[in-house]
Amino acid sequence: MRAENSAIQSSSIAVAQPVGALRAARAIRSTAAGPEAAGGPGSRPAPGPSAGRSGTVLAGLGVVAFSLTFPATAWGLESFGPWSLVALRSVLAALIAGSVLLAARVPLPDRRHWAGLAVVGGGVVVGFPLLTTLALQTSTTSHAAVVVGLLPLTTAVLGSLRTGERPSRTFWTAALAGAAVVIAFTVQQSGGALAPGDLYLFGALLVCAAGYTEGGRLARSMPGWHVIGWALLLCLPLAVAGSLVALPLEPVHLNAHGVLGLVWVAAGSTFLGLYVWYRGMAAIGVARASQLQLAQPLLTLVWSFLLLGEEMSAAAPVAAVAVLVCIAATQRAGRGTARESRHIRP
Repeated sequence: MRAENSAIQSSSIAVAQPVGALRAARAIRSTAAGPEAAGGPGSRPAPGPSAGRSGTVLAGLGVVAFSLTFPATAWGLESFGPWSLVALRSVLAALIAGSVLLAARVPLPDRRHWAGLAVVGGGVVVGFPLLTTLALQTSTTSHAAVVVGLLPLTTAVLGSLRTGERPSRTFWTAALAGAAVVIAFTVQQSGGALAPGDLYLFGALLVCAAGYTEGGRLARSMPGWHVIGWALLLCLPLAVAGSLVALPLEPVHLNAHGVLGLVWVAAGSTFLGLYVWYRGMAAIGVARASQLQLAQPLLTLVWSFLLLGEEMSAAAPVAAVAVLVCIAATQRAGRGTARESRHIRP
């Protein structure tokens, strides 16, 4: 019996040593690779089909929220001057974001993230709202929709350069086709003439695309709603200062439209819209999410017709069908790209 037990024990030790060595080697490799490789608190499993679908739904909800921005801004301008409106919407959105972050006890971002958050704040919190609000003083909302007609393609290009995503040729073909359809439709809708506010609109396009791209990149390191929350708080001092300067200089005529417009662009477009947008972008990637915005100009035209009484072209249904086809093509092409690319945190 002793000989048998000794043999069994020797065999167990011989097996245990390689297993222990293998586990130790894995632990060393995981530690060297960082918390995500080790399965630490920052790790997330690769999103499956359900995560991709939920990401598409979230990004789509963001597009719906954004599509109301121009009509709500037009309403807000009934009560406030352009500088006052932008400053107040940023203050209100920052207060909402700060309350949520405080309630959730979210720690401060790492120092390395603050530069990126400043780009997000400068692009989507300050730059885009200010430039589009100035443009809407001389342009109709239907004409301003040309900005978001170009925004998906611009965001996809910047996202590819900044985050390393490499969409397929099919994706780029569909994205270019969708942009062409939207541009042709919106230019035809506006009579083919350039408005005085077009310089503001093209500037808004560039800064917003940069903010979307940087926000998508940051969502790899922190939850998407943290990105917009901290970007809003970062801009709060500037927004407060802007409010104190602009309100005494610009006349204020409060009415229901003006108040509702301000509340929506602050709570709906700036906070809730960007919250679901960055979560969706984190789940399905910058390039793929950006192409959902091809539907935004058409949705904006619908809201402008219903809320502002602006006319809608008879070509709208044809353009809508063409855009939906292009969106479906980019989403299908983007699924393969998403499986090959590095996953980012929702």
